[in-house]
Amino acid sequence: MNMWRQNRAFVGALAMLAVLYITYNFMHPRGFSTAVLVQNANEVVAIAFVAMAQTLPVLLGGLDLSVGAVMTLTACVASVLVNGSPAEILFGMAATLAVGAAFGFMNGVIIVYGRLQPIIATLATGAVALGLALFIRPKPGGDVDGDLNWALTNSLWDLVDTYGLFDPDAAWFQPIAWIPVPLILLFGIAALVWVPFKKSVTGRTVYAIGSAEGAAYMSGLPIDRARIAAFTLGGFLASCGGLYLAIQTSSGNADVMQAGAYTLNSIAAVVLGGTSLLGGAGGAIGSLVGALILRVISFYFRIVSIDPLLQPLIEGLVLLAAVSLGAIRTLRVKNRLELFR
Repeated sequence: MNMWRQNRAFVGALAMLAVLYITYNFMHPRGFSTAVLVQNANEVVAIAFVAMAQTLPVLLGGLDLSVGAVMTLTACVASVLVNGSPAEILFGMAATLAVGAAFGFMNGVIIVYGRLQPIIATLATGAVALGLALFIRPKPGGDVDGDLNWALTNSLWDLVDTYGLFDPDAAWFQPIAWIPVPLILLFGIAALVWVPFKKSVTGRTVYAIGSAEGAAYMSGLPIDRARIAAFTLGGFLASCGGLYLAIQTSSGNADVMQAGAYTLNSIAAVVLGGTSLLGGAGGAIGSLVGALILRVISFYFRIVSIDPLLQPLIEGLVLLAAVSLGAIRTLRVKNRLELFR
């Protein structure tokens, strides 16, 4: 019963995602096909990574307003570096991820040693990131490797065929050949990065800070180290979104509006996935599911006749409803001290 109470928000998000996506496929003329699944998978990767990046500061009890800007900056960096020989491509990808992690580390250091509120510090650093992105890409453009673009934005069959790893028509490979590579990358990185972090001392400290920072401090937990590590990992995850966005579009674009939209959507995805805005409860996997829900809702605009002028209104109402879910707990309490228990 305890386990159910702790995870009911996440289970509810999973159920909502399943209902929405199954219904969408039934309504789509080409639903339940590999082509539709691959197209949908490509559209969810960037927002899912940014949502996972946002989860870490939210678990600490704050918000990171720079995640969309960091994603945009790293997409511009990738549009310059991810091309050439295989070694140069690998170097470009590593450098792109390093830029995001370094930016997150800078956020953490400023917040810890500058003693600034995360929302204020990241508002400023986000502007810096967008300025750097505009410096790198005054106009949209780039030259991302074409083979990499094709291999990572299609199915496993296309990945194997592009690089000639083995016979893509082999009988043993057919049951999994249809799986979209974007989903493998998304869930693979989530499993390899988030799960070990959550189980580590630093990860548990992040949860402790969000639940009761005073108690965490009195327990001797490494609070400063955990804050810096959380923002560094957030920057890394945001750069994963930026790198994939550059590979998907084969270009970089220092779009200020795009950065702001991704940041706001990441907050809504975090709440939809069951992470409390008060901190200390939730996780990146839930935020990933929340991001999928937001994207599936937008998919309906393609198959339902809705005036394009009304679509932003509908999206805004959905975001408002999603973020409002995070305030339900504050409306239930009778004593404000209960918020910190």
